Formats: sequence, C-alpha cells, structure tokens
Amino acid sequence: QVQLVESGGGLVQAGGSLRLSCAASGRTFSSVSMGWFRQAPGKEREFVAAISWTDGSTNYADSVKGRFTISRDNAKNTVYLQMNSLKPEDTAVYYCNTVLTLDPSRPFGSWGQGTQVTVSS
Repeated sequence: QVQLVESGGGLVQAGGSLRLSCAASGRTFSSVSMGWFRQAPGKEREFVAAISWTDGSTNYADSVKGRFTISRDNAKNTVYLQMNSLKPEDTAVYYCNTVLTLDPSRPFGSWGQGTQVTVSS
C-alpha cells in the first residue's frame, strides 16, 4: 500500500509562488511515475504535471507550461510542484497520484486529501 500526503498549499497573491510537496509512504516502486492534478469548484479534476521516476522526463498541461515545474527526490520518496507566476485561475485543490509512465495524464492510485491553493485577485 502507498499513502500520499500533499502539503504546501496556501493563500497567495496573483504573480506569487508556492511549492507543493507530495510525500509517499509505504511500499513503492522506483519505476512508478507521479503526477499532480487539481480540481476547482464546479470543474472536473484535471491533469497538471507528471514526472517519471525512471528517467525524470516531465509532462505539463498547456495551462501551466513555463510557470510550473515538477521535480522529485527519490531518497525522500517525495515529488514537488514549484508554482510561479500564479493566476487566480490556478485556484484549486491540488492532488498527487501515481500515473502511467506511458500515459502520464492517467492516474491509477487512491486520492488523498489534497492541498488547497488560493490565488487572490
């Protein structure tokens, strides 16, 4: 079993930055890729970014390219999402999950509690 815990969310002004963390506990596979997703009120959950645990390759949604960066620390079983130039449209609950390496927009694990990101104005 793998448990995922998201943290790092908060309230920021437009143009500001936040760094989200996703810590995995329990048994994991080094070859499993991880992704970030978000869900705003009244909208479906959407893919944000993903990173491969094997080669570090990344994928991003068009809406966040150039602003968000996903990274990993295998020793800590943790993935990060650095969010810069935040916009009010980025306001959502952010979740991490395991994803298919060859189709990284597709999650396959259980969802955690997520972390709230609110961007004002």
